[in-house]
Amino acid sequence: MNIQLEKMKEKQERERRKRIAEEKHKEWVQKKREEERRERKRKLSKEMAEKATRELEKMQLQEKAEAKYKEWLKKKKAEEAEKKKKEKEKEKEREAELQEKKTRSEKIFKEWLQNARNKPRPVVDGYGFPHGKSTGLY
Repeated sequence: MNIQLEKMKEKQERERRKRIAEEKHKEWVQKKREEERRERKRKLSKEMAEKATRELEKMQLQEKAEAKYKEWLKKKKAEEAEKKKKEKEKEKEREAELQEKKTRSEKIFKEWLQNARNKPRPVVDGYGFPHGKSTGLY
C-alpha cells in the first residue's frame, strides 16, 4: 500500500508540475503577445509621427515656395511698372523733340517766306530777249 501511495503522490506531483509548467507557458505566451502588441503599437506611433513630420516639412516647403513665388511676382510687376514708366518718359521726350523740331522748322519756314517776299524777283525773259535786252537775230 505504501508503494501505491508513493506512486499516487508521484503522479500528483507530476500533474502539479505539469499544471505549473502549462501555467508558466501560458503566462510566457501572454507576456510575449502583450510585448509584440506594444512593439507594434510603438512602431505604428513612430511611423505616424514620422509621417506627420514629413507632411509638416512638405507643407513648410510648399509655403516657402509660395512665398518665394509671390516675392518674385511682386518683383516682376515692379520691374514691368518701371519699364512702362521709362517707356512713357521716352515717348514724352520723343514727342517733345518732335514738337520742338516742328516749331523750329515752322519758324525757319516763316523766316524764309518773309525773306522770299523781300528778295527781288528775276525778270521774265521774253522770246529772243535774254535778260530783257535785245540781241541780234541770226
